Amino acid sequence: MSHFTELSQQYIDGQWRPGSGSWDIVDINPYSGEKLAAITVATVGEVDEAYRAAERAQRQWARINPYTRRLVFERALRVIEDREQEITATIIAELGGTRLKAGFELSLAKDMLRECMQLSLRAEGRILPSPVDGKENRVYRLPVGVVGVISPFNFPLFLSLKAVAPALALGNGVVLKPHQDAPVTGGTLIAKIFEEAGLPGGLLNVVLTDIAEIGDAFIEHPVPKVIAFTGSDQVGRHVATVAASHFKRTILELGGNSALIVLDDADLDYAVDAAVFSRFAHQGQVCMAANRVLVDRSVVDDFNARFVAKIRTLTVGDPQDPATDIGPLINSAQADGITAQVDQAVAEGAEVLLRGATVGTLMDPVVLTGVPHDAPILRREIFGPVVVVVPFDGEDEAVEIANDSPFGLSGAVHTGDIERGVRIAQRIETGMIHINDGTIADEPIVPFGGEKNSGVGRLNGDATVDAFTTVKWISIQHGRSRFPF
Repeated sequence: MSHFTELSQQYIDGQWRPGSGSWDIVDINPYSGEKLAAITVATVGEVDEAYRAAERAQRQWARINPYTRRLVFERALRVIEDREQEITATIIAELGGTRLKAGFELSLAKDMLRECMQLSLRAEGRILPSPVDGKENRVYRLPVGVVGVISPFNFPLFLSLKAVAPALALGNGVVLKPHQDAPVTGGTLIAKIFEEAGLPGGLLNVVLTDIAEIGDAFIEHPVPKVIAFTGSDQVGRHVATVAASHFKRTILELGGNSALIVLDDADLDYAVDAAVFSRFAHQGQVCMAANRVLVDRSVVDDFNARFVAKIRTLTVGDPQDPATDIGPLINSAQADGITAQVDQAVAEGAEVLLRGATVGTLMDPVVLTGVPHDAPILRREIFGPVVVVVPFDGEDEAVEIANDSPFGLSGAVHTGDIERGVRIAQRIETGMIHINDGTIADEPIVPFGGEKNSGVGRLNGDATVDAFTTVKWISIQHGRSRFPF
């Protein structure tokens, strides 16, 4: 794999170099167990070098005409289009993503870069009236300076780009720390794309490291003004606490426990298709995935029969095989942990509608129902191919069950009556919800984010401008002010 030979280094101040830590991150293919690379970790000192480089480069970058800045994103898009087969192979090898998943992620990444071409021009200022005669109030929208980005392992190319590219487009410098299970796809591959696209050296830095080496240095460092984190709610809570103690702004895209609601007038075959995709895309390792499928009791038996029959057609196996629908989980610890959650739910009384084996990182789909109301699995984010079907009686109970979760990221409602679906959707405590569709969706100009433990802040479109810029008031007094003394 050329990417793993070429890109298994730190990228700091425009230079490719090894880390100077005392141990290595070992990058493993989750399906085959093959060692892809060993990367010596970056130290606290190298994190400092990365932030200082971004700080220096950003000053000049912010002064460049935004029409010129946008050309970098046009070229980055062409790099991805030209290297699509290589990038697909990297996603499959490092993440265990299927070819379908790789294509989906690349599509999202390309849409984000297209949006960034326009985003470069969207940092608009304003002139506001004043109660003081002769005063002109100008409100300038400026880059925050440097943004620290911490990205996850599940959709690392897209979810890194989702913060990195807009921050750069709006005139900022960036330091990126990808997840240790996706150091290339979520980190150095992005650095290489922007290097080839002509981004000035030092503006984007990638440090491959872990908290075992650097502790909270990435968050505490005095240079970054915004920390953008995507990951679990437990880690997000820590990131928010540390950042707040240093007066830093945070954008937190955290976990989910989405409910897909099937009403009594829904098209059941279509709802089944939506539920299967919403749960089992990328082995269920998606924050928006439908952990819970809520079905009106009057149609639940019919739904379950169709749902299980559809899931039985899914192929579990080698992600390189185009026929594979469900590949491996990211590591065996993840597979073992989710298997243990299923075992616990069954011991607590859950009925098994479908369950196969867990072998290494491969886990066959699991469908549970009859889960006790107080079972932990109903309120957790299940980052694997496990789904719970929950019957309900009427709309009010559906809403109550959907909201009985510490999370509130995404959701869906299936119904033959669109406005009925909208009325229910308005009652669900979630940042995003879709009528007659799946729970997994992300569009570049629509605000993306969650409520409750699913995060703080929004990204995409105008929300991204707010996230990565600050406003500055400059007033001009035409004529002379009168002072009281």
